[in-house]
Amino acid sequence: MSKSIKLAILGLGTVGTGVINLISDNLDELKRRSGRDIVITEVGTRRQRDDIDPNIMQNSDLMATAASDNVDIVIEVIGGTTLAKDVIMHAIKHGKHVVTANKALLAEHGNEIFAFAEANNVHVAYEAAVAGGIPIIKVMREALAANKIEWLAGIINGTGNFIMTEMRDKGRPFADVLSEAQALGYAEADPTFDVEGIDAAHKLALLASIAFGIPLQFDKVYCEGITGITLQDVNYAEELGYRIKHLGFAVRRDIQGDGQGNNDAAGIELRVHPTLIPQNALLANVNGVKNAVLVNSHPLGQTLYCGDGAGAGATASAVMADVMDLVRVLGSKDSNNESTNGHHVPHLAFIPEQLSNTPILRAEQMITGYYLRVHAHDNPGVLADITRILSDAGINIDAILQKPAHKLGQVPVIILTLPVVESQMNLAIEKIEKLETITDKVVRIRLDELA
Repeated sequence: MSKSIKLAILGLGTVGTGVINLISDNLDELKRRSGRDIVITEVGTRRQRDDIDPNIMQNSDLMATAASDNVDIVIEVIGGTTLAKDVIMHAIKHGKHVVTANKALLAEHGNEIFAFAEANNVHVAYEAAVAGGIPIIKVMREALAANKIEWLAGIINGTGNFIMTEMRDKGRPFADVLSEAQALGYAEADPTFDVEGIDAAHKLALLASIAFGIPLQFDKVYCEGITGITLQDVNYAEELGYRIKHLGFAVRRDIQGDGQGNNDAAGIELRVHPTLIPQNALLANVNGVKNAVLVNSHPLGQTLYCGDGAGAGATASAVMADVMDLVRVLGSKDSNNESTNGHHVPHLAFIPEQLSNTPILRAEQMITGYYLRVHAHDNPGVLADITRILSDAGINIDAILQKPAHKLGQVPVIILTLPVVESQMNLAIEKIEKLETITDKVVRIRLDELA
């Protein structure tokens, strides 16, 4: 048997502890698959743990652990974007391969980290950074390597999916479900990253780079949360045959109009927002805290990847999948039977010098269908005025639902449109809201048939 592979785990929270438990539970299986003994030699933790194997060194100096001569692979699960970046760069500098679950760090600093890893002939693996235990990174980098990915859509935040599921299934308001999500540990005390879509945007930036061979550009992801979604809209969507999900989209557009008769160059849409999708769509039936990613590629077509997107077991599974890949890299031999770092799939699926500068389209250039909820006085000709404005803006209506008037004499009108450039819809909504008969701001939610 070849020499053992030595791991260091930086951070002993839920995920770090999950990795330790997984290795302990599946040790024989790991050895049979890799041909190597895989041992944890050090852990970086600021608080000493009594329940850790005494043969494992516990060190509060994370930098020292990251550079230790007694370590081959560093697993970073401390989170954040400051200390985590420092220790990862330090590990790379000292020739260590790195496994991380840190989507925020990679989305914001991944270009720098990956370039530094390439320069130091080491690898940074990050399967656990997106969708927990679902092997979506490996699928897109390897299994779909011969395909041209046209678009992807994903439920990539379990907290948001839990909230939307509970609102639909049990008729509960947003605030009530959010409180339960926090009590269950699905949402943090400060849930901003989850409910405002920032967490999903981090993950989408990674998926888009792998899909299209572009540098990471988190700052260009359009991001909209679910805090404004009401039970009223959830129920109206159901009545029209749709469900509202909080989705991330990465879409390749060949020609893009701007709503003013001009066409821009080809570009990519990166957007996170609530979306109406057909009730019979597979994504519409992924519920609770589950994650799922739908990928449309040529020539394969649509494929769906679904599973647990968070939790100790799911994340530890993804972390150890990366470790196993790196174990095989470390075990590679060249023609002279010398150890080598071996061949590896490029960090962002495309060789670095082939990453393209395809532009990321602005929000007003996005193309989607729309759900519009308009509240108006119950006067003759109101609906005609609204439809005329939409028609004049070149917006085609797919369905209209007019509900009975409220006690205050206001009529809710719900309109579904066919896909249109966002700038055209912006102009139309501005004109609708100026009508004297309109009593409130127009509620808009994007709509996608996932066709």
